[in-house]
Amino acid sequence: MNKSVSDPLAVTVIEPKSGWQIIDFQELKEYRDLFVFLVLRDIKILYVQTVLGLSWAVLNPAVQIVIFSVVFGKVAKVATEGIPYVVFSSVAVIPWTYMSQAMTQSSQSLVKMQNMLGKVYFPRLLFPVTPVLARLVDFAISMVILLGVALYYGIMPTWNLIFFPLFVIMMVSVAAGVGMWLSAMAIRFRDVKFAMPFSIQLLIYSAPIVYSAGPMPAHLRFIYSLNPLVGVIEGFRASLLGLPMPWLYIFPGIVTSLLMLVGGAMYFKRMEWVFVDVI
Repeated sequence: MNKSVSDPLAVTVIEPKSGWQIIDFQELKEYRDLFVFLVLRDIKILYVQTVLGLSWAVLNPAVQIVIFSVVFGKVAKVATEGIPYVVFSSVAVIPWTYMSQAMTQSSQSLVKMQNMLGKVYFPRLLFPVTPVLARLVDFAISMVILLGVALYYGIMPTWNLIFFPLFVIMMVSVAAGVGMWLSAMAIRFRDVKFAMPFSIQLLIYSAPIVYSAGPMPAHLRFIYSLNPLVGVIEGFRASLLGLPMPWLYIFPGIVTSLLMLVGGAMYFKRMEWVFVDVI
């Protein structure tokens, strides 16, 4: 109960917030210095005490690209719309590698940093978002390598490149949305940690990473396009390789990624008040 400020017996009662809430952007702005520190810290320790260092940012997707190129490009001879399979798969593997790693690390961010939760207050939303932004460094390094590979095969940029930022935003939104959902769930259900590797393996075949979405039957395209990974991958291919822009897959993907981002943030805020008690 609150009384007037002039009352010497005034009492201020602080109660935890519960229920569905919107994000307090003003609060996040006040803690922006801490946010920047956490992101920079994640970047610095990402490959600390490793022999290859930042080379892992290239090696990880490179191994997948080589395997996919041999299995699906040479053996299965998957259709690639006239694009060399190495480039065709690289454009998909790089954003996929970013999203899979960002979602995995974001889902476990609260569990790994649980020692900080009960010591001092700051917006808990910083935890799942930090690895999502930190992983963009790896993504940027891989994109530079991809540019060199595309130029080697004579693939030049087209006007579709102006849509590239849109698909980067979609990619980050998907990773952040899933990360917030799963990090909030992982506090109460530690099964999330064990389910992530299995789920990642399933997701890699649910999106057109090793194949093109073009042959998808017409009556299944809308349902298929609700998977936001489809819009991201096909959008990357169209913007970077000059292929026709597949808006049929992109527009539903934009809506789904926004719903995942907003829904994940709201669910995270709803569960935030029980984090410390559960841990």
